[in-house]
Amino acid sequence: MSISSINYSSSVLGAQIRNINQQLTDLSTQLSTGKLSQNYSGMGTNEGFAIASRAQLSNIAAYTDTITNVNVNINLANTALQSLTTIRNTVQTGSASTAQDLNVNGQTVAQNTAAAQFGSMVGVLNTQSGNRYLFSGTAVNTQSVADAGDIINGTTTQAGFKTVMAERQAADLGANGMGRLVQTQPTPSSVQVSEDVAGSPFGLKIKAVSSTLTGATLTGPSGSPVSFSVDLNGVNPNNGDKLSVQFTLPDGTTEQIDLTASTATPTPAGSFAIDTTTPANTATNLNTALNTAILKLANTSLVAASAVTAGDNFFNTASSAIGTPFNNQAAPPAPVTGATALSGASPSDSISPGFVAGDTITVNGTTLTFVSSGATGNQLNVTDSIQTLLSKIDAITGTSKPSTVHGGAITINTDDAASLNITSSNTGALGSLGFSATPVTATQPPLRVGSSPASSATTLVNGSANTVKWYLGNDGPGSPRSTAMARVDDSVTVQYGAQANEDAIRRQLQAIAVFGTFSTSPTGQYSGGQVSALSLRVTQALTQQPGQQRIEDIQTDIAMAQNTMKDATTRQTQAKAQLQSIVDQAESASPDQVASEILALQNALQASYQVTSNLAQLSLVKFL
Repeated sequence: MSISSINYSSSVLGAQIRNINQQLTDLSTQLSTGKLSQNYSGMGTNEGFAIASRAQLSNIAAYTDTITNVNVNINLANTALQSLTTIRNTVQTGSASTAQDLNVNGQTVAQNTAAAQFGSMVGVLNTQSGNRYLFSGTAVNTQSVADAGDIINGTTTQAGFKTVMAERQAADLGANGMGRLVQTQPTPSSVQVSEDVAGSPFGLKIKAVSSTLTGATLTGPSGSPVSFSVDLNGVNPNNGDKLSVQFTLPDGTTEQIDLTASTATPTPAGSFAIDTTTPANTATNLNTALNTAILKLANTSLVAASAVTAGDNFFNTASSAIGTPFNNQAAPPAPVTGATALSGASPSDSISPGFVAGDTITVNGTTLTFVSSGATGNQLNVTDSIQTLLSKIDAITGTSKPSTVHGGAITINTDDAASLNITSSNTGALGSLGFSATPVTATQPPLRVGSSPASSATTLVNGSANTVKWYLGNDGPGSPRSTAMARVDDSVTVQYGAQANEDAIRRQLQAIAVFGTFSTSPTGQYSGGQVSALSLRVTQALTQQPGQQRIEDIQTDIAMAQNTMKDATTRQTQAKAQLQSIVDQAESASPDQVASEILALQNALQASYQVTSNLAQLSLVKFL
């Protein structure tokens, strides 16, 4: 029998050596790469945790990129908003100055500054981050605000603010420059003043009249159009007796004329001369003094108020239904306010005619019913206030801008002009609120003087078709902040959008445009008074009022978004460290451990080779 030689390749020892060599190869790869394996199958039982951790790490990386990009946008927006604050302070300081020297263009240095700052503000509002306009809401690819020159001067087909202001001034002053008032002497001993047209939105509105003129008869203000008269009845008043007339101006402010009977020579300013010989001459003197005072009021404060109101007509482009300013029929008459009662039961503080139990108002298909008391749900007590009604209407329309009562006029705001539809079973009471047309619908400003010549116009009309639209960005419903949203964590989103037509921004742009655009005659009799009255109003408009949105409020909102992202970043940094630890534990190879295993395998391999060598030298002779 023969003895076969040892076959190394098929022997158990050979297989063991090959296995050791493979382990050495794997361990060498682990030592050089730091990884347990180059594929998932070799990672071991913990690789499932590593895969899940890697997915979370990928999400964190995406959130980090998002946070970085959003922070860039927010920082740019905040810088722009800070610039707006600086512009506001600069213009306000100028408008508050007492210097009223006019240049050849009929403007003060402060007004010239305001005109330049208007252009700067438009540029700031058109700030871009990359190709994204920051103040356009969701319309990020659309310029936020029209060019400054177009806004003020218009284009070849559309009127700018300067034209709208001029038209409004002509309509408010009237053909006779008396603020749409008509003054007559019905009898030699009497004086009468009347508004020219009932329900007109233009000119001075007679609010209240009082008299201490001895022997005189005061009538009104009352009627339609509203008027009042003073009859001296052929009797001279006493020295120091006074007639006071209070007017409401288009911007909602009030001014009062006081005329004092006087025997002094010359007659002091603000007085009328008592003619001791002919009382009828005293009435003529009163008529002349009243005419002079009204002319001065119309050509100073009214002109300024008209400019401010024109600014509102042009820039305040929120959808709204505006009622005609309404005077209660009580004596003395007073414009409606938010506190005015809806019932005619108390004429001194309610509309007339008023709503009664059983009446209804239907808003966009939802009916509000009037009850005597105990109103619930879609009910109103007849004794409730106008503000309560407006709150009910706002709840139905879902407006983002509350409806208001200002200067005796009710403005119903809505985010969707096309949908607003208000009717009532009591059209007379609805008319008492200033809405004579039914149904009540919303108009989209800009508002323009409704007919030509403007001096005799009696209505405002929608000017969208032929007037420059100053704001070009998104104008849909909802918060401006919600127009830009980003997910910065698995369950966290931030809102950081902004719109140039937000109240705080719009009011500032509007006030600066009014101040920088208005001009007058450098040598006019009333020019100084016009600029002084306008400066006062602009200063007030640029002064933050309680309840109004501020530029700082917008900055606070986006700062909150940054704080939210900062918190998310802190959490993600901590989570990233933990997740990376899981991945490392599952996938990383310890250099010390690998080196130790390599050394052990090398020793084992050397021993195996030694055994193999010895076996290879084995023969039958040696075996025997």
